[in-house]
Amino acid sequence: MMLQQVSSPHLRTARSTEEIMLRVLLALVPGIIAMAHFFGPGVFTNILIACVSAVVCESLCLSMRDRPVIRSLRDYSAAVTAVLLALALPPYSPWWLIAIGTIAAIGLAKHVFGGLGHNPFNPAMVGYVVLLISFPVHMTQWTAPSSLATTPGIWDSVLAAMGSETYDAVTMATPLDLMRQNDGLMVSALWQQYPQFGRFSGVGWEWINLAFLAGGLWLLQQKIFNWHAPVGMLSTLGLMSALFYDGGSSASGGSPLFHWLSGATMLGAFFIITDPVSGATSNLGRLIFGALVGLLVYCIRVWGSYPDAVAFAVLLMNFAAPFIDYYTQPKPYGQQARDSEK
Repeated sequence: MMLQQVSSPHLRTARSTEEIMLRVLLALVPGIIAMAHFFGPGVFTNILIACVSAVVCESLCLSMRDRPVIRSLRDYSAAVTAVLLALALPPYSPWWLIAIGTIAAIGLAKHVFGGLGHNPFNPAMVGYVVLLISFPVHMTQWTAPSSLATTPGIWDSVLAAMGSETYDAVTMATPLDLMRQNDGLMVSALWQQYPQFGRFSGVGWEWINLAFLAGGLWLLQQKIFNWHAPVGMLSTLGLMSALFYDGGSSASGGSPLFHWLSGATMLGAFFIITDPVSGATSNLGRLIFGALVGLLVYCIRVWGSYPDAVAFAVLLMNFAAPFIDYYTQPKPYGQQARDSEK
């Protein structure tokens, strides 16, 4: 009988990149539904335009690099990047804005460095920061949530995507904007004066963040990533906001619940900083990486120039990930004994 001889490695992973990316997309569905409920169908047009732009850009980049196009597109990594970027943008963004962000994410942040698995920075966050620096007015035009104004319809979302001047909608500052710009009102008075604030955070944002939290916990249960980075980020963000809450004075930066349930906190904690390529790799490194992201998010939100700081915090820590890995990699078995013999 002929015995089959198989060379190493003998350990096989049960999950392919395609399966992991599909589960991430599935976990984003509750958050997408919550965003569409509060901000209307502009969320879907954002995602559609971003996905089409990502597929076109990914195909062109793969062709230029003489890589197989169809096989690479089937891993859904471009779709994940596109959806994450689309969710970070204000709904009803024009098509050219979404396309520029997607090209920066796929072309600049991913393929310039060698494609999937070689990008030192999170591609979606690179695309977001490029747009935020280049088009700050467009990036701050968030429509009012459905309970405060009439939600634009499907035709309005099409007009907005085409950049039509006939489209108009009620836009208002986000709760994070109002909290950062506040310089004279107690937090309780700020809550009463502006209808954007809900029970714990902003109207709609509370449910949107809870929906992303639910999707993230499902991914955690599925063991797509471990708990270290999200727990590090959320615990540090909560600790900083508790330390500087001071009972709600005019100088307060907001309560821990406000920061946990505002902006892109849960999206960042479970879908951005858990990127296995651009973050730290050891468990201790992931914990430190997440904690430093949470620290930067609070500092930039309260004392910086941008109301939501997840993108900047993630990119800054992407720079530091190799440094964190250098000091947190566990020693190989037997290394400590050999060191003690020296």
